[in-house]
Amino acid sequence: MQKRVFIIHGWSGNPKNAWFPWIKNELENSMGCRTIIKYLGELEDNEKAGGTVFVAGWVSLTPMAMGNKEEKEIVRQWLAVEVDYGKAKKLGKKFIAIFSDDDEFVPFEENSKFYKEKLGAEIILEHNKGHFDDDKGIKELPVALSAMLEIAGE
Repeated sequence: MQKRVFIIHGWSGNPKNAWFPWIKNELENSMGCRTIIKYLGELEDNEKAGGTVFVAGWVSLTPMAMGNKEEKEIVRQWLAVEVDYGKAKKLGKKFIAIFSDDDEFVPFEENSKFYKEKLGAEIILEHNKGHFDDDKGIKELPVALSAMLEIAGE
């Protein structure tokens, strides 16, 4: 059976920035985080997902991330959407959440604790990767590829 990988970029991202083109190429050669959890929580009980890798996924942000009034309202509305974390956890085989110790938008402690408690996610902490974006010059993310291949191999 052919395995599929969905890469969902974050807020203001696109498939052509940061490390997305690199990992797409790597996955083709070798075989937005809350949105995926919400999707899993809406699956039928008999459906399953092989696993999920989250990169800089968040349920809380730093004040810097929510700059203006419009962005604060977007975050407020986004977090108000109900998500069935219990069902998502039950239907997802494995979860891996990757964070950076110097992410200016996603605080590690709060978010890693959430992913571990709500989904039982394995937490990976990268060093000096910022928000894993073009601003930090991240054009490759081998830890994400390894995590995806680990899940695909199970």
